[in-house]
Amino acid sequence: MNKQAEPKHILFLTHYFPPEGNAPASRVYEMAKCWVKDGQRETVITGVPNVPNGIVYEGYKNRLYQKETIDGITVIRVWTYIAANKGTLRRIMNYLSYMISAVLAGLFVRHPDVVIATSPQFFCGWAGVVLSKLRRRRFILEIRDIWPDSIIAVGTSMPASLIKMLEGLELKMYRAADTIVTVGDGYKEQLIAKKVPAGKIEVVTNGADTTIFKPSPKNQTVISQYGLKDKFVCSYVGTIGMACGLDVVIDAAEKLRFGNNGRIAFLLVGDGARRRELEQLAKEKKLNNVIFTGRLPKEEIPGILSVSDVSLIHLIKKDLFKSVLPSKIFEAAAMKNPIIIGVQGYAADFVRSIEAGICIEPENADELLDALEKISSDRKLAEQMGEKGYENIIRDYTRERLAKKYLEIVNQ
Repeated sequence: MNKQAEPKHILFLTHYFPPEGNAPASRVYEMAKCWVKDGQRETVITGVPNVPNGIVYEGYKNRLYQKETIDGITVIRVWTYIAANKGTLRRIMNYLSYMISAVLAGLFVRHPDVVIATSPQFFCGWAGVVLSKLRRRRFILEIRDIWPDSIIAVGTSMPASLIKMLEGLELKMYRAADTIVTVGDGYKEQLIAKKVPAGKIEVVTNGADTTIFKPSPKNQTVISQYGLKDKFVCSYVGTIGMACGLDVVIDAAEKLRFGNNGRIAFLLVGDGARRRELEQLAKEKKLNNVIFTGRLPKEEIPGILSVSDVSLIHLIKKDLFKSVLPSKIFEAAAMKNPIIIGVQGYAADFVRSIEAGICIEPENADELLDALEKISSDRKLAEQMGEKGYENIIRDYTRERLAKKYLEIVNQ
């Protein structure tokens, strides 16, 4: 990494952090871990872990202020109004309480050189705006999702007046940032469309921690635990929420029941607003080929991916999601898993460019089945996709390489 610049004290505001295992928590943690290894000083202000169910993890309490050290990272956990990932009003209260608590805690962090805040959640970005002004420090705003556009896209009902107010705050937040870092070129285009100067925007994509996600033998414990012996396993790993569109798995599994003698199994790993609904639907339809694991610790995910013959990455069919580049792509490819990508736009183009899988139309069960048949019946094709994806991830998309690029932006 950049050894010439003086080490920085980076103050990072994030709504999510390990032991939460979602994509934003992993991104911040893995970047911060690389920066600390490089000699930087890192302080993270976050909440008590509770995602996605709004239940505080064992071993933690929702206190006003608590501090711990994780892999050399100073982690300050502040009080928030705890809410599950459903219900607009309660979630906004959760976001606002974090904003207030994070700003107050940030005032007492000694000698930060730069403030970074990651959005969503939207009010985490605003915490960065306020704190950077009060501390008179450079402000880097990280955009991983365009908010409030993303919550409107999944059908969340909000009064038009509230949406208009949030959109106004969104534009002010962009103007307040000295630099904006986003996770893909699609998001950069959307920001430019909102009149953000192109020269203000940097792109640092998601990637994979290749010390954790790497090719490995099939985990026999996982196979035994979930009854996957002699199965062709299609896994989905991530939040089972409103945007994921996993009804497509239920539809595909129901059609499979009349075909392949149970050879293909779907393993849905994670939790979220729609998990119980989909699990109940699978039970009603007596779909023994759909297995829900619930939320698993991050350290168990490589074992899940090791038994996966193909990784499914899927979002509902909305224009907004044509800009996204899910982190799941990088982790699956780092383990040589072929990918079925049901996300239009940049994500599909990326998977095609690295020759790592098959693109399908989102929410199309027949295309999902066709892709599964193609990969499950052609071992050579599956291996070729896995190898191609792996080669590209190792070359260009390791967390260490991306952390170096990010640190160069911090040191500008």
